[in-house]
Amino acid sequence: MRLALGVEYDGSGFSGWQRLSQAGALEADGSLQTALEMALSKVAAAPIDTVCSGRTDAGVHARCQVVHFDTESTRDVRGWILGTTANLPPTMAVRWCVPVADDFNARFSARARRYRYRILNRSARPGLERQYLGWERMPLDADAMHEAAQALPGERDFSAFRSAQCQATHARRNLQDISVTRAGDEVVVEVQANAFLHHMVRNIVGSLLVVGRGERPVAWIAELLEGRDRTVAGPTAPSAGLLFLGPKYPPHWNLPAEACGEFA
Repeated sequence: MRLALGVEYDGSGFSGWQRLSQAGALEADGSLQTALEMALSKVAAAPIDTVCSGRTDAGVHARCQVVHFDTESTRDVRGWILGTTANLPPTMAVRWCVPVADDFNARFSARARRYRYRILNRSARPGLERQYLGWERMPLDADAMHEAAQALPGERDFSAFRSAQCQATHARRNLQDISVTRAGDEVVVEVQANAFLHHMVRNIVGSLLVVGRGERPVAWIAELLEGRDRTVAGPTAPSAGLLFLGPKYPPHWNLPAEACGEFA
């Protein structure tokens, strides 16, 4: 049987999603994947290997990470949800569990992925929610950041926003939507693409912050994109402000609305 799970987590204190140990190993290694597989394996009474929709970096959070796994163990949906969550660290939880067809793949069946980056824009650093916020003390022009970001949508080469450690075979991605909005002291960047490069969202945000502070003109983001040179772009924004909202799949997979419907 193949099952799909929706998992939420606070990435603080984890090394990131990807398992650092070999597949099937049950020794804790600080990764979210291993924590989930250890919990699932206890419920299944057998080793479980998972595939996720998109790997997140150290310190990055997720509202709905989707994973799939195969198992011969017979448990009802409630048992998988509650049993797995009971064996997870308190900063992780299984939101839902759905049986899926054998050809469903959490990674390759996804058609889009969406991230949100929150920036507290005030002179004083955050006290509350500091693990979920980036912080910028200088005033930001969110309208200029939004205008600059509109150079990015489309299928393009995003080498200027790709980390040196990125292992992708090429830098072309289809960025479908990006917006920058302000609500009081908070500036929010939301971006959706078919897939992302390593640190791509955080590097885009870091460059948009340069525009928002007035250090570069609106046209600079388009110039960076065209130049494809990561060394002249803005710094990588801190991981704390980044939330993986989740992937989007075609409706025929019959996953919950947050994974198949429109993003909130």
